[in-house]
Amino acid sequence: MIITRSPLRISIGGGGTDLPSYYRQNGGFLIAMAITKYVYVSMHHRFAQGFLLKYSQIEHGDELSQIRHPIIREALQLMQFTDPDIEITSLADVPAGTGLGSSSSFTTALVKAIGAYQRRHMDAHLIAQLACEIELDRLREPIGKQDQYAAAFGGLTAYSFNPDDSVNVEALNVPARTYEDLESNTVMFFTGVTRSAGEILKQQDQKSKDLDADMLANLDRVRELGYRTRDAFLNGDLGTWGEIMLEHWQAKKRRSSAMSNPQIDEWYDLALRNGAIGGKLVGAGGGGFLLFYAEDPNRLRYTMAKAGLKQLQIRMDVEGTKVVTQ
Repeated sequence: MIITRSPLRISIGGGGTDLPSYYRQNGGFLIAMAITKYVYVSMHHRFAQGFLLKYSQIEHGDELSQIRHPIIREALQLMQFTDPDIEITSLADVPAGTGLGSSSSFTTALVKAIGAYQRRHMDAHLIAQLACEIELDRLREPIGKQDQYAAAFGGLTAYSFNPDDSVNVEALNVPARTYEDLESNTVMFFTGVTRSAGEILKQQDQKSKDLDADMLANLDRVRELGYRTRDAFLNGDLGTWGEIMLEHWQAKKRRSSAMSNPQIDEWYDLALRNGAIGGKLVGAGGGGFLLFYAEDPNRLRYTMAKAGLKQLQIRMDVEGTKVVTQ
């Protein structure tokens, strides 16, 4: 049996500039950190005839073309998988629709599993490229490329998305103390709301294609905040990152009326009054997790727990997509 895993991720700065509708004209830049929460995929040959897929549903069938799960179907077809008698199962540490890139983590884990089954060597670049081809080109999801790359590479990493569709990957060499501060003082809380990122990102994608001046100016600003975030991390100045997140959140809310709601705004303001320097919703918005950098994280944890929010502990993954057992 082959078991692979891919980390989930949090956007550190510059999120939204990784959509092709923006970076193909302007170039995108962002920083993401993979975390030690994972999507797992197991895959093995079965002696019964046909395929068996286990995810939130169970599928049986005889032909790959019959597979209803779009990512599994397109991945198997893209990678010219020829063994119809297989079982594929997926599990995740965190539910889908929470803004942590779970769909792309599943895709990268699946691609790695198929490659291992076929005895192909697949580095992080190839895994990310194939995952992007599946989700963006074949399924035409209105999403960006950060999730696939963050899952494949892991770590705290800067990504430059170039107009020719190439991606430059830069692992940030920050002071050791900065990693300690990042994990100690960064706190994340679940809003209790799961949602599909597609609708919010579809609005952004269409406005970028239409050369909407306000949207492009907003994303230009967010890209600049990404560069400032990189400088803050390299200088070990995470307090400045907290302030940048505050600016980022304000810019993010201007992109769509669905980005936030009164309850999320209330929690956000509560956090700022109780130890948080700044923060934002992780992912496309509308729900999922609220991420904060705090000067007093214990006070913030206590306050948000009283407000009914559950914390997700943050630790950095440094391995990216990998085979766990084979």
